[in-house]
Amino acid sequence: MSDIPTTVGETAPNDADLAVTEFLDHDDDSVKGFAEEVTSAMGDDISKAVALFTEVRDRIWYDPYQISSDPADHRASAILAGSQAWCVPKSVLLSSACRAAGIPARLGFSDVRNHLQSPALAKKMGTDLFYWHGYSVLWLDGEWRKASPAFNTELCERFGTEALDFDGRSDALLHAHDGDGNQYMEYVNERGIYNDLPLVEILESFAELYGSDLVDSTDD
Repeated sequence: MSDIPTTVGETAPNDADLAVTEFLDHDDDSVKGFAEEVTSAMGDDISKAVALFTEVRDRIWYDPYQISSDPADHRASAILAGSQAWCVPKSVLLSSACRAAGIPARLGFSDVRNHLQSPALAKKMGTDLFYWHGYSVLWLDGEWRKASPAFNTELCERFGTEALDFDGRSDALLHAHDGDGNQYMEYVNERGIYNDLPLVEILESFAELYGSDLVDSTDD
């Protein structure tokens, strides 16, 4: 769990937390159908959110090597049509699907340090600090809950870490340690909570902090 609190604030959900936006396009038939398919057997919002979290986590493989600058690629419908994405699009899809299921949802962002980062990714990024790590913020049982669907189960097994589970009653942020007790993900800075994806701001930060090689590149 993070040592940096990601504060949602005391605000209760409002109409904006269920609204269709440029990126959370849950009025699209594919996103509506996805949410209905995953939650059809669920009787309450917590069960629905847990099912959607698990499905997004494992259906869309985590891939930090393919970051597009095209806004169309960051819409929930486009993410669902693919098979892999990095943490921000996966959170967009989860929040959008939750809104489709009637669950108020937002997007949260923090800077995190990956102490077990692969050498290939470290070379590409030039740092072990992941700026604008994205996660979903969901209104469940009268509380805002934070959940990161970034790392799919098979990827976690490959690196000897446990997949992050979400029970809908407590936050599910990236593990601070791996299964052997080594330091893993460290939350170091809060970026804030949003009703839609601040893509322009994210890409501007990436250009400044990572340089020009990270976005629109698929080299590994």
